[in-house]
Amino acid sequence: MEKRPKCKICRRAGKKLFLKGEKCNTAKCPMVVKPYPPGIKGKRRLGGLSEYGRQLKEKQRLKNWYNLSEKQFKNYVIAVLEKSRGGKSQMGDAQEALVKSLEMRLDNAIYRLGIGSSRTKSRQLVSHGHFFVNGKAIDIPSFTLKVGDKITVRPSSLNKGNFKELSATLKKIQLPLWLKLDPEKIEAEVIGYPTVDIAAPPAEIQAIFEFYSK
Repeated sequence: MEKRPKCKICRRAGKKLFLKGEKCNTAKCPMVVKPYPPGIKGKRRLGGLSEYGRQLKEKQRLKNWYNLSEKQFKNYVIAVLEKSRGGKSQMGDAQEALVKSLEMRLDNAIYRLGIGSSRTKSRQLVSHGHFFVNGKAIDIPSFTLKVGDKITVRPSSLNKGNFKELSATLKKIQLPLWLKLDPEKIEAEVIGYPTVDIAAPPAEIQAIFEFYSK
Protein backbone atom coordinates (compact mmCIF):
# COMPACT_ATOMS: atom_id res chain seq x y z
CA MET A 1 0.00 0.00 0.00
CA GLU A 2 1.19 3.56 -0.69
CA LYS A 3 2.91 5.22 2.27
CA ARG A 4 0.61 8.08 3.20
CA PRO A 5 -0.38 9.54 6.60
CA LYS A 6 -2.95 6.99 7.72
CA CYS A 7 -5.04 9.35 9.82
CA LYS A 8 -5.47 11.67 6.85
CA ILE A 9 -6.72 8.71 4.81
CA CYS A 10 -9.51 8.18 7.35
CA ARG A 11 -10.36 11.87 7.53
CA ARG A 12 -10.54 12.08 3.75
CA ALA A 13 -12.74 8.97 3.63
CA GLY A 14 -15.05 10.40 6.28
CA LYS A 15 -14.99 7.13 8.24
CA LYS A 16 -12.73 5.34 10.68
CA LEU A 17 -10.83 2.70 8.73
CA PHE A 18 -8.86 1.53 11.81
CA LEU A 19 -5.46 1.96 10.18
CA LYS A 20 -3.55 2.86 13.36
CA GLY A 21 -4.54 0.01 15.64
CA GLU A 22 -5.29 0.88 19.27
CA LYS A 23 -5.04 4.64 18.68
CA CYS A 24 -8.24 4.47 16.61
CA ASN A 25 -10.23 3.53 19.73
CA THR A 26 -8.96 6.41 21.86
CA ALA A 27 -9.95 10.05 22.26
CA LYS A 28 -6.70 10.97 20.48
CA CYS A 29 -7.96 9.55 17.19
CA PRO A 30 -7.86 12.40 14.62
CA MET A 31 -11.35 11.35 13.46
CA VAL A 32 -12.50 12.44 16.91
CA VAL A 33 -10.26 15.50 17.25
CA LYS A 34 -10.62 16.69 13.65
CA PRO A 35 -13.83 15.19 12.19
CA TYR A 36 -13.44 16.97 8.86
CA PRO A 37 -11.33 16.42 5.70
CA PRO A 38 -7.63 17.42 5.82
CA GLY A 39 -6.73 20.85 4.52
CA ILE A 40 -7.95 24.27 5.53
CA LYS A 41 -10.29 23.93 8.52
CA GLY A 42 -13.86 24.72 7.63
CA LYS A 43 -13.23 24.63 3.89
CA ARG A 44 -16.12 22.98 2.05
CA ARG A 45 -16.34 21.58 -1.44
CA LEU A 46 -18.74 23.55 -3.61
CA GLY A 47 -21.61 21.32 -4.64
CA GLY A 48 -21.95 17.61 -4.01
CA LEU A 49 -19.85 14.76 -5.36
CA SER A 50 -20.38 13.62 -8.92
CA GLU A 51 -21.36 9.99 -9.47
CA TYR A 52 -17.77 9.24 -10.43
CA GLY A 53 -16.55 11.02 -7.31
CA ARG A 54 -18.90 8.99 -5.12
CA GLN A 55 -17.74 5.72 -6.68
CA LEU A 56 -14.10 6.75 -6.29
CA LYS A 57 -14.63 7.55 -2.62
CA GLU A 58 -16.24 4.15 -1.95
CA LYS A 59 -13.38 2.42 -3.75
CA GLN A 60 -10.78 4.32 -1.75
CA ARG A 61 -12.52 3.46 1.51
CA LEU A 62 -12.47 -0.28 0.92
CA LYS A 63 -9.00 -0.35 -0.63
CA ASN A 64 -7.50 1.52 2.31
CA TRP A 65 -9.50 -0.49 4.86
CA TYR A 66 -7.82 -3.66 3.64
CA ASN A 67 -4.46 -1.89 3.32
CA LEU A 68 -4.03 -2.75 -0.37
CA SER A 69 -2.34 -1.00 -3.25
CA GLU A 70 -4.46 0.10 -6.19
CA LYS A 71 -3.09 -2.74 -8.33
CA GLN A 72 -3.83 -5.39 -5.70
CA PHE A 73 -7.33 -4.14 -5.02
CA LYS A 74 -8.21 -3.76 -8.69
CA ASN A 75 -7.09 -7.34 -9.39
CA TYR A 76 -9.49 -8.65 -6.74
CA VAL A 77 -12.41 -6.62 -8.08
CA ILE A 78 -11.78 -7.43 -11.76
CA ALA A 79 -11.45 -11.15 -10.99
CA VAL A 80 -14.85 -11.14 -9.28
CA LEU A 81 -16.47 -9.11 -12.07
CA GLU A 82 -15.12 -11.39 -14.79
CA LYS A 83 -16.33 -14.47 -12.96
CA SER A 84 -19.80 -12.98 -12.48
CA ARG A 85 -20.03 -12.05 -16.16
CA GLY A 86 -19.05 -15.53 -17.23
CA GLY A 87 -21.80 -17.24 -15.26
CA LYS A 88 -25.21 -16.64 -13.79
CA SER A 89 -24.03 -15.02 -10.58
CA GLN A 90 -26.15 -12.20 -9.25
CA MET A 91 -24.56 -8.94 -8.11
CA GLY A 92 -25.27 -9.89 -4.50
CA ASP A 93 -23.22 -13.03 -5.02
CA ALA A 94 -20.42 -10.93 -6.52
CA GLN A 95 -20.37 -8.70 -3.46
CA GLU A 96 -20.10 -11.74 -1.20
CA ALA A 97 -17.33 -13.14 -3.41
CA LEU A 98 -15.29 -9.92 -3.20
CA VAL A 99 -15.59 -9.70 0.57
CA LYS A 100 -14.71 -13.37 0.91
CA SER A 101 -11.57 -13.02 -1.20
CA LEU A 102 -10.41 -9.99 0.79
CA GLU A 103 -11.26 -11.38 4.22
CA MET A 104 -9.61 -14.75 3.58
CA ARG A 105 -6.19 -13.17 3.07
CA LEU A 106 -3.77 -14.40 5.73
CA ASP A 107 -2.82 -10.89 6.86
CA ASN A 108 -6.48 -9.99 7.32
CA ALA A 109 -7.10 -13.17 9.34
CA ILE A 110 -4.18 -12.28 11.63
CA TYR A 111 -5.80 -8.87 12.17
CA ARG A 112 -9.24 -10.37 12.79
CA LEU A 113 -7.74 -12.75 15.35
CA GLY A 114 -6.36 -9.76 17.26
CA ILE A 115 -2.74 -10.87 16.83
CA GLY A 116 -1.93 -7.78 14.79
CA SER A 117 -3.23 -4.42 16.07
CA SER A 118 -3.85 -3.23 12.50
CA ARG A 119 -3.81 -4.71 9.03
CA THR A 120 -0.50 -2.94 8.42
CA LYS A 121 1.03 -4.57 11.50
CA SER A 122 -0.50 -7.93 10.56
CA ARG A 123 1.00 -7.77 7.08
CA GLN A 124 4.38 -7.04 8.62
CA LEU A 125 4.12 -10.00 10.98
CA VAL A 126 3.24 -12.35 8.12
CA SER A 127 6.03 -10.98 5.90
CA HIS A 128 8.55 -11.59 8.68
CA GLY A 129 7.69 -15.29 8.67
CA HIS A 130 6.05 -15.61 12.10
CA PHE A 131 3.23 -17.95 10.99
CA PHE A 132 2.59 -21.47 9.79
CA VAL A 133 -0.52 -22.58 7.92
CA ASN A 134 -1.14 -26.32 8.27
CA GLY A 135 2.43 -26.72 9.50
CA LYS A 136 4.00 -24.92 6.53
CA ALA A 137 5.76 -21.57 6.90
CA ILE A 138 3.89 -18.84 4.99
CA ASP A 139 5.30 -15.33 4.58
CA ILE A 140 2.93 -14.13 1.85
CA PRO A 141 0.31 -11.69 3.25
CA SER A 142 -2.07 -12.34 0.32
CA PHE A 143 -2.06 -16.11 0.91
CA THR A 144 -5.68 -17.28 0.59
CA LEU A 145 -7.01 -19.36 3.45
CA LYS A 146 -9.73 -21.99 3.19
CA VAL A 147 -12.03 -23.73 5.63
CA GLY A 148 -10.11 -26.20 7.78
CA ASP A 149 -6.80 -24.34 7.61
CA LYS A 150 -4.94 -24.12 10.91
CA ILE A 151 -2.82 -21.06 11.73
CA THR A 152 -0.02 -21.36 14.28
CA VAL A 153 2.88 -19.19 15.38
CA ARG A 154 6.41 -20.25 14.50
CA PRO A 155 7.79 -21.83 17.74
CA SER A 156 10.87 -19.59 17.68
CA SER A 157 8.62 -16.51 17.58
CA LEU A 158 6.51 -17.36 20.64
CA ASN A 159 9.02 -15.84 23.09
CA LYS A 160 9.52 -12.67 21.08
CA GLY A 161 8.04 -9.29 21.94
CA ASN A 162 5.09 -9.47 19.56
CA PHE A 163 3.80 -12.73 21.05
CA LYS A 164 5.27 -13.07 24.54
CA GLU A 165 2.33 -11.54 26.45
CA LEU A 166 -0.31 -11.77 23.75
CA SER A 167 -2.51 -14.49 25.26
CA ALA A 168 -4.19 -12.18 27.79
CA THR A 169 -5.07 -9.70 25.06
CA LEU A 170 -6.46 -12.39 22.76
CA LYS A 171 -8.90 -13.57 25.43
CA LYS A 172 -10.70 -10.22 25.12
CA ILE A 173 -11.02 -10.29 21.32
CA GLN A 174 -14.47 -10.78 19.81
CA LEU A 175 -13.80 -13.12 16.91
CA PRO A 176 -15.76 -13.19 13.66
CA LEU A 177 -17.87 -16.33 13.25
CA TRP A 178 -15.55 -17.82 10.63
CA LEU A 179 -12.53 -18.05 12.94
CA LYS A 180 -11.76 -20.08 16.06
CA LEU A 181 -8.86 -19.31 18.40
CA ASP A 182 -7.06 -20.93 21.31
CA PRO A 183 -5.60 -17.82 23.01
CA GLU A 184 -3.27 -19.78 25.28
CA LYS A 185 -1.50 -21.57 22.44
CA ILE A 186 -2.15 -18.78 19.90
CA GLU A 187 -3.52 -21.33 17.48
CA ALA A 188 -6.43 -20.62 15.16
CA GLU A 189 -8.61 -22.45 12.67
CA VAL A 190 -10.76 -21.28 9.78
CA ILE A 191 -14.19 -22.80 10.48
CA GLY A 192 -16.33 -21.00 7.91
CA TYR A 193 -16.49 -18.29 5.30
CA PRO A 194 -16.91 -14.56 5.95
CA THR A 195 -19.96 -12.75 4.61
CA VAL A 196 -20.70 -9.11 3.88
CA ASP A 197 -22.81 -8.91 7.05
CA ILE A 198 -20.02 -10.35 9.20
CA ALA A 199 -17.23 -8.26 7.66
CA ALA A 200 -19.32 -5.05 7.68
CA PRO A 201 -17.18 -3.21 5.11
CA PRO A 202 -17.27 0.61 5.36
CA ALA A 203 -18.15 1.06 1.68
CA GLU A 204 -20.89 0.49 -0.87
CA ILE A 205 -19.54 -2.41 -2.91
CA GLN A 206 -21.97 -1.93 -5.79
CA ALA A 207 -20.47 1.53 -6.37
CA ILE A 208 -17.00 -0.04 -6.50
CA PHE A 209 -18.09 -2.50 -9.18
CA GLU A 210 -19.55 0.40 -11.16
CA PHE A 211 -16.27 2.32 -10.84
CA TYR A 212 -14.23 -0.51 -12.39
CA SER A 213 -16.85 -1.36 -15.01
CA LYS A 214 -16.39 1.89 -16.90
